Amino acid sequence: MYILYALMLQVGISIGSNKNLKFLIKSLRPNMLLVPIATIVGTLLFSAFASLLLSQWSVFDCMAVGSGFAYYSLSSILITQFKEASVGLQLATELGTIALLANIFREMMALLGAPLIRKYFGKLAPISAAGVNSMDVLLPSITLYSGKDMIPVAIFHGILIDMSVPFFVSLFCSL
Repeated sequence: MYILYALMLQVGISIGSNKNLKFLIKSLRPNMLLVPIATIVGTLLFSAFASLLLSQWSVFDCMAVGSGFAYYSLSSILITQFKEASVGLQLATELGTIALLANIFREMMALLGAPLIRKYFGKLAPISAAGVNSMDVLLPSITLYSGKDMIPVAIFHGILIDMSVPFFVSLFCSL
């Protein structure tokens, strides 16, 4: 946990020492909403497609798992709690575990694959791949491969995705 605090301190110092900080804040534009929207739409479409391969789980169950957006500590618990009443404790726990592993896998792939993701898909792709972690754990990696000018986009993206997780998980668990 202290490593995460140290990383956030480093990012804060880096942002605070930037002579162009006012420019970065003024660079926040409404079109920056397109990055989190694209992340949400792409993740949910892929999750729906994954349901074709996972015949045991419904499309809504798979979309609930995808709705974690790499927020493994919250989404797995929410899914287990929401699904327990409808499918029973064992299947709810199994789906929560799938969510945990899928979100950890997403975070690891975003971290380890950031250079290739940036190379083949552009500066915004590592932000989208990171999901909710674009504002914290993966911010140093995003900064390294996408550039310091992407820090405001990454933080804005992470905050919006973070706020959307409880909404989407509860929505798809209730369907």
